[in-house]
Amino acid sequence: MSLARTFLDRLRNAGITDADNEEQRLQKSLLFFATGLICLASVVWLLLYWHLGPRFPSNLSFALQLLLVGNLLIYLKTLNFNVFRWIQLSLFLFTPFIAQWSIGSFITASGMSLWALLAPIGAVLFIGPRESGAWFFAYVFLTALSGGFDYYLADSLSMAQHPVPPQTSAFFFALNFAAVSAIVYVLLRYADSQKHQAQQRLQEAHRLLQSEQDRSERLLLNILPAPIARRLKNGNQTIADGFSEVSVMFADIVSFTRVAEGLTPQQVFAMLNKIFSCFDELAEKYGLEKIKTIGDAYMVAAGLDTTSKNPTEALADMALEMCSLLHHDFSINEMRLELRIGIGTGPVVAGVVGKKKFIYDLWGDTVNIASRVTTEGTPGMIQVDERTYRRLQWGFDFQEPRTIFLKGKGNMVVHRLIGRRTADSA
Repeated sequence: MSLARTFLDRLRNAGITDADNEEQRLQKSLLFFATGLICLASVVWLLLYWHLGPRFPSNLSFALQLLLVGNLLIYLKTLNFNVFRWIQLSLFLFTPFIAQWSIGSFITASGMSLWALLAPIGAVLFIGPRESGAWFFAYVFLTALSGGFDYYLADSLSMAQHPVPPQTSAFFFALNFAAVSAIVYVLLRYADSQKHQAQQRLQEAHRLLQSEQDRSERLLLNILPAPIARRLKNGNQTIADGFSEVSVMFADIVSFTRVAEGLTPQQVFAMLNKIFSCFDELAEKYGLEKIKTIGDAYMVAAGLDTTSKNPTEALADMALEMCSLLHHDFSINEMRLELRIGIGTGPVVAGVVGKKKFIYDLWGDTVNIASRVTTEGTPGMIQVDERTYRRLQWGFDFQEPRTIFLKGKGNMVVHRLIGRRTADSA
């Protein structure tokens, strides 16, 4: 049973290449399957006729099988499917009429020409509905021609060389109709099952494609803010936006280079990945936009999303929680590292530069101030510029302001953030 199933599977899949689409695969599979059924039926019919009495010559039956199988072998050699199906359908169409004329009339041959109906039906399945019209017309023409011969030559046909008993003729009438109907039904059922399997494969491919698309979408959203990602996908225009009021924060790990000298590259990566992953979670928690990491520095912005409420306060809360996290959670901060954090507020330009390996970045004096305030800061402290202080002074506590010198900016007043203002400190 398994050997027979393996043979049928190989027959159905013969000549199918990876370049074939689902429709071509189905057409080839159906035609190979139909070829096998016709070959088997021609032998069975000849043996049944011989068993019931009439011993017709076997030349036509063997010739049909040789032509069908020979054409199949030629196709497997040349892979010219158009020629292959045209010849097979021609054999399906003409051979039943030739067999009927060799036996006698439509009556004595028990309606053997009905087998030719497999040609136009096969054309629908193997070629397509539109192209099958010519094959159906040819079938109707040959049927009418055969009927005309029977009508005008009825007397001579009654003296056929191979008379068929009425019982045998009646038996084969029923058998021919039943067999042709069964083959048509089997082909249609097989076509439907193959289409169902193709649809399942298509659905699975669509599911995998959708999964891959969702994965790519997540990766893109990990690189770019969602609105920027949508704009980048929907067009090729340059993305550069100006914002009048954005708060920018830099968090720099103190003495990171010295600490990293005694570690392997894998240990350095694991340490940074653990800390920055926690910072990513905090940025998501407070609805802020992580811009990038630069070595051991972490950059976040607040105010790029115009729908956010009090973005500078959210940035200050994140800065405080970052310091608290490193001070108290030594499972994350095993090396007892400290942060210098600086926050600046003001206008920025935000956009995507380049066409390859692009990132969303910020430019402007505000970014420079935040970076330099961070560099001039004290380990474990959060320093903010005057503009940030004015936005936070009513909700947060600060130390006394101090003046620092920033390269390229001169003297600047900065404020050290202590924490959220409580009722006692108000």
